[in-house]
Order: sequence, then C-alpha cells, then structure tokens
Amino acid sequence: MSHDSTAAPEAAARKLSGRRRKEIVAVLLFSGGPIFESSIPLSVFGIDRQDAGVPRYRLLVAAGEEGPLRTTGGLELTAPHGLEAISRAGTVVVPAWRSITSPPPEEALDALRRAHEEGARIVGLCTGAFVLAAAGLLDGRPATTHWMYAPTLAKRYPSVHVDPRELFVDDGDVLTSAGTAAGIDLCLHIVRSDHGNEAAGALARRLVVPPRRTGGQERYLDRSLPEEIGADPLAEVVAWALEHLHEQFDVETLAARAYMSRRTFDRRFRSLTGSAPLQWLITQRVLQAQRLLETSDYSVDEVAGRCGFRSPVALRGHFRRQLGSSPAAYRAAYRARRPQGDKPAEMEGPTGPALPGPAALHPEGPVPLQSRRAAANAVGSGTSLSTAATASVDGSREMYVTGRASVPGQRSGT
Repeated sequence: MSHDSTAAPEAAARKLSGRRRKEIVAVLLFSGGPIFESSIPLSVFGIDRQDAGVPRYRLLVAAGEEGPLRTTGGLELTAPHGLEAISRAGTVVVPAWRSITSPPPEEALDALRRAHEEGARIVGLCTGAFVLAAAGLLDGRPATTHWMYAPTLAKRYPSVHVDPRELFVDDGDVLTSAGTAAGIDLCLHIVRSDHGNEAAGALARRLVVPPRRTGGQERYLDRSLPEEIGADPLAEVVAWALEHLHEQFDVETLAARAYMSRRTFDRRFRSLTGSAPLQWLITQRVLQAQRLLETSDYSVDEVAGRCGFRSPVALRGHFRRQLGSSPAAYRAAYRARRPQGDKPAEMEGPTGPALPGPAALHPEGPVPLQSRRAAANAVGSGTSLSTAATASVDGSREMYVTGRASVPGQRSGT
C-alpha cells in the first residue's frame, strides 16, 4: 500500500509563483548518489514519449554542489545546470543522497525551501527523503524511505511521521518514496496525478513496469535489527522479542522488560524503529508465518501457534491485511512456483524449524505477491493453482498490453 494524503488541502491548493512552470521538472543531483535512483526521474521526465500518449515535461538537471559529480562505479557526471535552475521548476526531485549520516549542502537546502515556499512540488526518492527532512520540509508530515533507513530517519528527525511500510507517500506538495524501484512507482503516480490514468499507463507500458504495484515494503523487511539500534538499551528487548515470537506476549510485556511505562516505551520504540511497537510485532509474526508456510508442513493452525498468534483467525486476519492473501493460498502459490520435487526442508532448532533468510528460501526468491493472489483467485475459479501461479509470474507481460486493467496497489485519489 502507498499513502496519498487527503489531510493537506492547503498544500494541494498552493499556487506556483509567476516564474515557475508546472511542466518543468528539476532533478537535483549530488556527488556520491547511486546512479539507478538518479536515472529514474531523468528517464520518466526527460524523454519525449508523446508518440506513446505521454505528455511531455521539460527536464532541468541541476547540480546540488560543485562538480564533477561522482556516482556508482566511479562514473563522473556533469550537470548542465546549477541551483538556479530550481527557481523555474514546478516540481523538484531529489533522487538520492549519498549518506544518511552527513548533512546536505546548506545552499541546496535553501534552494529547496525557497522552491517549496513558491509553491513547487518537492519529491524525495529513497534517501532523498533525508535531504527533504534536513530542509525542514517533512516536519509534522507523513513520509517514507527505504525500510532499512527508516529507523535512522525517524530517530534523526523525530518530528517526521515515518512509515516504513509504504512504497510512497503523497502529502500534497511534498512526496517521498521507498528505495530504488519504488522511485518508479512514485514518478508514475506523479504522471497519473498530472495527466490521468491513461498517460501513466502508457508510460508504464513503455517502461515495461506495472502501472500500480500491489502491497508495500512489508514483504521486503527482514528480521535484522536496524543499524542504529544496536547500542541502544532497547536492542536487548527487540532481540528477545525476535527470539520468542513463538510465545504469546504483548507490547506491555516488552515495556516491562525495558523497565518503562507503555507510553514511554511506545515513544522510544517509534523513535528507534520508525514503527509503533504493536505494528512492528504483528509484522514480525506475519514474517515468521511466511517462513513457516514456505519451509514446513505445519498446518495453518500450527503455524499460528508457532508464531505467537492467539488463534488461527488472528493469523488469517493479519496475514491477509499485510499480504493480500490467506495463509493457505500463499502456501499453495509458493509451492506451485517451486520446481517439482523440491520439498520444503524442516531443520529443527531449539524452538522449532530453523528459519532461513529470505534469499535462502528459493533460488529465485520468494514468490511475488501477484503470483500468490493469482493462486488465491484460482481457488474459486476452477483454474489450477500451478497454472495460475505460472501465468502470473511467467506471463506477467500481459499486464503491459494496451487496454488491460491495472492492479490497484496504492491508496490514491486517482
């Protein structure tokens, strides 16, 4: 899921100053930024695709600091414009920032603040959210970034409402996205907001990507502790929770182990992880259930018990809300995608099967959510699970054919 805020009518109604043009998009590049994220807005807004029905934008690539700008693989870039180009743009995109621990150049932050004051739409892709936060543009707002960096963003800028679950967050005049490919999702959303579904669909077909992706970042989260939590006193409590997910305990139990009141624990936990403790705990239990469904033959009832859910009904409800599928359909789709004869291995540990990391579950990685949903839909339609899963994965090109219905994947007003 991705968040399109409707709680900021004033931001949405802001008008551009006279010197700015809505069709002009400025992309702000810094040295050390990854080339993939940097290339996304250049490709979306900088190539003339009017022959495919995509309205044209005017792209201005601006250097946020003195060049040459070094990027992935030691490449050097020379931007044709400096910060002055931002003064003409109706949209300013910061595709990435080189370090989540170092402050961006003050001159670039001032330019972003002026652009925002003059009505420009400001966009941060992946770690670009850290630049927007440093400029004060995310204060009191919902935002997201790569799930791995969300705890750092929440800790460093406590006034930002960080949600690590979203692919992107649209808060009217300030937008942020999760990591890497989620930048494509947000750029498509911008085109959709500006020119409608047909234009966004035409662009998606050209890029050979889904017009709207389903789900959020939850299925990419892992069990590792956030990088900056290691030295914090709460780290021991978080580690204990991860080791005892098979037991039934609640947030009050965790607060007691931390010798804190529930209110204090909630506040400290959110500042460290970017997530409310209850939502974090539920997400970890669902992740545990995913692994057991993929790697064991336990029944759904047994999986619920081994993941700390009080009942199979609770597991099914949370599982469906987070992954859009029932546990049974998820397992069926996963197994339909596995090579024949490749049965799940059960490696007994002290508390049940040892759970391998996501990359070890399958040589091709976990089955995409679309495959899981296709298999679930096939149950009621008479289509075989194997056929449904294969069609969804191996025949996914069908979604890019003109006129084919898109799969809704964001909370969006469009």
